[in-house]
Amino acid sequence: MAEDWDTVSYVIRSQYRVDVLERLAEGPATPSRIAADKDIAIAHVSRALGGLREEGRDMVELLVSEDQKKGRVYGITDKGERVWDRLQSEGMV
Repeated sequence: MAEDWDTVSYVIRSQYRVDVLERLAEGPATPSRIAADKDIAIAHVSRALGGLREEGRDMVELLVSEDQKKGRVYGITDKGERVWDRLQSEGMV
């Protein structure tokens, strides 16, 4: 599907989005845990999470209340899993 390829293209245009999706494919995590695990700045993680969560993209979801400002835990959605699987099966990561 073209939509899937548009989404794949969006992810691979940023190594930070690739890193965040890869880490969340392993299991839910906080932004600081993702930053530590992937050795990237928290600002890059936050920006990547925002893009991956954006309406229409929906590859990542917040697993705690929107009101919670500290210790936010994010997880990968079914769509995010499909995109990650496609990236791996096509040898793009």
